[in-house]
Amino acid sequence: MDYGWMSHALMWLVGLMSLGATVGAIGAMFALGRSNYRKD
Repeated sequence: MDYGWMSHALMWLVGLMSLGATVGAIGAMFALGRSNYRKD
């Protein structure tokens, strides 16, 4: 295995992690925003 393959896999891993963090952050903000409108 050469270095090109390893850097490619590392970039994919970083991309997937940042995508998951972005989706999680948007989901958390959405949940927090909606909780203020619910009056039980």
